[in-house]
Amino acid sequence: MNLFSFNLWAQNNLSTEKIDKLILEALSNYRESNYEKSLIISRVALNQSTITKNDYFIARSYNIIGANYNDLVEYDKAIFFYKKSLFYADKAKNDGFKNMLYNNLGNIYCFEKKQYKQGIIFYKKSIELSSKTKDLSQIYFTNVNIAWAYFDIGNFEKGYPYLSFVNKHQKEVGDDDTVIITNMLNGMYCSYKDEGSKARVYFEKAIKLGNEHVEKLDLSYAHLEYSKFLTKNEEFKEAYANLSAYNKITEQIYNDEKVKKASIAGFNLELDEYKRQIDKIENEKITQYQSLKKSRIIVILFIVISFILLLLIVTLIKNIRFKKRHNLELLKAKEIAEEASMLKTQFISTISHELRTPLYGVVGITNMLLEEHKELSQSQHLSALKFSARYLLSLVNDILQINKIEENKVVLESLTFNISDEITMIKNSLSFLSQKNNNKINVSIDPNIPEYLIGDKLRLAQIIMNLVSNGLKFTKDGEVEIIVKLDGIEGKMYFLDFLIRDNGVGIAAIDQGKIFEKFVQVGRKDEDYQGTGLGLSIVKRLLGLFGSTITLESDIGEGTSFSFTIPFEYDPQKTKTIIEEIEVDLTSNEIYKILIVEDNLINQLVTKKIIEKNNYICKVVDDGFSALKILENETFDLILMDINMPLMNGFETTKRIRLLGIKTPVVALTAFDKDEIAEEAISSGINDIIIKPFEPVKLFKIINYLINEAKNGC
Repeated sequence: MNLFSFNLWAQNNLSTEKIDKLILEALSNYRESNYEKSLIISRVALNQSTITKNDYFIARSYNIIGANYNDLVEYDKAIFFYKKSLFYADKAKNDGFKNMLYNNLGNIYCFEKKQYKQGIIFYKKSIELSSKTKDLSQIYFTNVNIAWAYFDIGNFEKGYPYLSFVNKHQKEVGDDDTVIITNMLNGMYCSYKDEGSKARVYFEKAIKLGNEHVEKLDLSYAHLEYSKFLTKNEEFKEAYANLSAYNKITEQIYNDEKVKKASIAGFNLELDEYKRQIDKIENEKITQYQSLKKSRIIVILFIVISFILLLLIVTLIKNIRFKKRHNLELLKAKEIAEEASMLKTQFISTISHELRTPLYGVVGITNMLLEEHKELSQSQHLSALKFSARYLLSLVNDILQINKIEENKVVLESLTFNISDEITMIKNSLSFLSQKNNNKINVSIDPNIPEYLIGDKLRLAQIIMNLVSNGLKFTKDGEVEIIVKLDGIEGKMYFLDFLIRDNGVGIAAIDQGKIFEKFVQVGRKDEDYQGTGLGLSIVKRLLGLFGSTITLESDIGEGTSFSFTIPFEYDPQKTKTIIEEIEVDLTSNEIYKILIVEDNLINQLVTKKIIEKNNYICKVVDDGFSALKILENETFDLILMDINMPLMNGFETTKRIRLLGIKTPVVALTAFDKDEIAEEAISSGINDIIIKPFEPVKLFKIINYLINEAKNGC
């Protein structure tokens, strides 16, 4: 027995040394930015630590995994593994390791997720724990992070006491990992205090030490902050050189190949995590079964009561197993759905921005042609172009945000319109498509329908245009009819019946039930027809917003008919009010001076024309640095700021404008969706947001409101 105990101790001790060596190797690879190898080795260390039930080693393994995901910009995963590490560090009663984890969590919340309040809470927990253990080096390290966090949000006075503590104990407990950042922070503070020469010395020392250090992430931060300092001092060439160095280092650290390989390793690691959960459940199952076997010896003495209890226990175990299995399935399904939703949102955001930017130029130049060449105002072609541009914008917004339609987040508008004019516009816009297949578009409108109705004319136009264009594509040498009849009247609501009929190829009965599904295109050959398969799906969802449904009748070779009914309001007095609100006089007795910050030449031209048409003085600059330069010498009533600009985006430009003490209202003029940028816009000092393309009426309402508010001292 003694010999067996000694061998078991020797085996465990050897295993501990092996795990410790694996953890150190994973940590070394992480510090050299070899994320793939670090994740693979830390996975092996975690498996070994779990087998030996060593809570401290489990905590260390999870910490390295979290650090890798942190560097790979997967912050939610990093937080997840850091918190698992914190759980096992607490079980191991290792306060020193808990200290480090509080710092890691503070770093993510402050510098990555920009949730400074939550991040500083973690930092202060670290200081509290370090004070109990009298760990001066950990207190020193945490003070560096808190000072950096406060400086990052521009609160230099609140952050300086922490930097002062760091400077005081630099020689005593400072190391190579903090000396670069400490010099950078001193440079930032001296820059804030306008002590330029001191700031320059600190920044250059930070960069010199960073170049000598193996890890280059701190060096990149030093280049970035030095660039900001040089910009402040109008040394733009040097500022650009440091900004380029920052971008180059960042690109080297996070190159695509490393991320791709590391993602594979990370996926295997997550599979191991699920496997551990399953093993845990199986172990619980075995334990429960063994306990039940032992209990049966006692149960024999009380057979009747024991039988009832046994049934209850078996039922309870089955319920527990079912709930655990069901919860795991739900959790996995939830994670898959969230990941798919995130990818969809990112795709929609990118495509939305790329499409809205050229559309702004199309809509703006069309309006300019109509305004500058009055003789073209009666041109059907130019009117059709303007209508098509507006329709395309509406279509792009709806297709790119079809998830909002499905969640009933699209709200119908109340606009006055003439049904005959709207359908004529649709007919003219689709004339090119009708000519392609030698088709005719015939229109029949009930004369009993009032001249002006109130409703969402853009959504109605989108429905009719989708159905008519669908008919034209599947018809050759034929005709498509648009028939509108007055079906009935209830108070102020006039119910209109719409019939879109063609004599094309028709739709088979077997396919009629699925043509309204997304991306479905029945009876299509590769060379026949173009389209996304979204048109009829959008029609069905838009009609749902109107409280209506669509009816389909079709036979192969005889054509197709779509019909639906929509109620519109008829109120002459309300129509008059709406028209008066639309035809507002945007001219102003005062002449305001507007600065446009925009890098796209076409967008510069369109925005400048819109502003000058209202008799405002307008100046245009190409980038954020030029904006800062002109604001030093000139005063403006309002600034129109593009967001997506090279070198320095609109958020950073606005932040620097506010740091100069300039309180001029800033309006973000952007193609990004408003919900995506609202939080960052507010934090950077932007007063309002308007999405391109836009109606001039809306822009001037915002301009006049903000300028008057600024003049009144609000």
